[in-house]
Amino acid sequence: MEKRDEIVVDVKLLGSSFEDMMAESLAMALNASIFKTPQVLLRYNENAYIPRAFSFGPFHWKDEQLKLTQTIKWKFVQGVLRRSPDPHLKWRELVDAIASLKDPARQCYAGSIDLDDREFIEVLVLDGCFIIELFRKDCGILPKEPDDPIFAMSCFLEYLNHDLILLENQIPWLVLERLFSLTMAPDSERKSLIMVTLEYFANIFSSKKPDETKPEQFEVRNVKHILDLLRHSLVLPLEKGYKYCNRQGGWEYSPSVMKMQQSGIKLQRVNSASILDIKFRNGALEIPPLLIHKTTETLFRNLISFEQCCPNYEPIVTSYANLMASFIHTKEDVELLSEYLLIENCLNPGDVTHFFKILYNDAHLTNFYYQFLSEEVNQYCWHWSSRLRYAYMHRYCGSPWAVVSQVVGTILLILAILQTLFSSPYFK
Repeated sequence: MEKRDEIVVDVKLLGSSFEDMMAESLAMALNASIFKTPQVLLRYNENAYIPRAFSFGPFHWKDEQLKLTQTIKWKFVQGVLRRSPDPHLKWRELVDAIASLKDPARQCYAGSIDLDDREFIEVLVLDGCFIIELFRKDCGILPKEPDDPIFAMSCFLEYLNHDLILLENQIPWLVLERLFSLTMAPDSERKSLIMVTLEYFANIFSSKKPDETKPEQFEVRNVKHILDLLRHSLVLPLEKGYKYCNRQGGWEYSPSVMKMQQSGIKLQRVNSASILDIKFRNGALEIPPLLIHKTTETLFRNLISFEQCCPNYEPIVTSYANLMASFIHTKEDVELLSEYLLIENCLNPGDVTHFFKILYNDAHLTNFYYQFLSEEVNQYCWHWSSRLRYAYMHRYCGSPWAVVSQVVGTILLILAILQTLFSSPYFK
């Protein structure tokens, strides 16, 4: 008989591993807000989720390719310390302050951190002071040095803007706030951390400068980090009481902007405090302008990843990405939106089309923020009067000569009716 291979299972070893597994805490901290990007999202564009030049926080601290920029960060920290009468004492004060926040700061990171307590505290102090000094220099609170590579070399600033908005690269807001309060000048500095942060990112969503920031709006929101603050800056201006559609089943999506125009819908640019504030009223689709630049994909991908990972966060930005993908099917849709100044595109139209097509792929949409808007748009598009009106206007009023011919034809028709009328026996 053929001899079969035998597999021996060590039951005692299995029991031991089971006990180890049950003893280990596998629960994620309830206040975790900084996550590693899920693999299902990472596969579409890995470069949109990983730092290019600067590591912030513990997740990429040991990446050798990012070590070169540590010197720049230490130079910024030196500037902080030199403003103090006793730099050594100030450094000790900063380290002790963050050491007292070590445990809540660790709980902000979901997943393991391969740093001991000393390294973890040093990372938070170094990276936090660098970010705060960067914002102060950008808004004019501190002078920019001529040899500062961040502001002197455009490539560094581009890499930095990319790396600051990555979900994996965030510093807990509680750490930034503590460092900000300990390093600010008592008399000369009046802007809050929220104000200088939003000023730095003032044109990240639109070329139109947003309205003056009211920090008290954000203070009650329990800001978690910079990326979360940017999301709040989009969500807070939206109308209160706007209800989500909690439908079981598929969502109803809007047609492309080309099809909407063919159905008689007007595309209208509006000024709003948030690009998310899209409305459909009286046959017009009101869209705040969106600025599309090199970091736009990175920004939206990380906002979507944050909404997907963070508990109890409504998928508002994810809904916006979904809606824009339904608006844009071809590069002609991009060109039409650009023509009406609804998007300010710094990229190739084909790249923008591809970007929106795959932006929200594999993102789970529990509630669709624009469901009611999409239903209204579809009802308008498929109503016979809208399509008939567009067909008439497009065919007979599509050019100046066509309009002239319509006017002449109407006049001739009226004259013919009058001639018939006055030549009748009644008038004789």
